[in-house]
This record gives sequence, C-alpha cells and structure tokens, in this order.
Amino acid sequence: MSITKVELADIVYENMKLDKKRATDLVDMFFEEMKNALVKDGEVQVSGFGKFFVKEKKERKGRNPKTGESIMIEPRKVATFHHSQVLKDRLNGQKK
Repeated sequence: MSITKVELADIVYENMKLDKKRATDLVDMFFEEMKNALVKDGEVQVSGFGKFFVKEKKERKGRNPKTGESIMIEPRKVATFHHSQVLKDRLNGQKK
C-alpha cells in the first residue's frame, strides 16, 4: 500500500480535528523539514521508526537496456532508509 500526502493530510485532519488547510500545511511542513535536514545534515532519525540518510554512489559502468550500449553512470547522492528495531519487531508481529 502506498499513501499520498493528501491521504496523510486527511488522516491528520480526522485525528487531530484540524481544518483541512492546516492539516495539509502540517504534512507539507513535515516533509519539507525532512528534506532540509537530509540536505543539511545528511541524516534524519525518527525514534521508533528508523533513520533516513544520504548515501553517495560512485561513478560506475552501466548499460542502456534498449540499445545494449555501455555508458558511465554519473556519481550521485541517494536517500536510503534503515528501519529501527522497534519497527522490525512490529513488522514481525512482536508488538511492544
């Protein structure tokens, strides 16, 4: 299942009794802060959930799947997530 920011704002609206505009602004602000922290610090840890961090990928050889042509893939940064032990336990039915 995937969840959109609009669906998340609806959940906040229903559970926190905020008006829809404030709920949407809250969700947008949350994700904007997450992005800013990743850019600035390279990591965001959410207690009981996990840690998002920036990983640097080196230049590497790749292949164009359409043509089979070899290409060099540029170095880049990607966001990665590692779950917490609490989340892992919950996923495996070990609710704490």
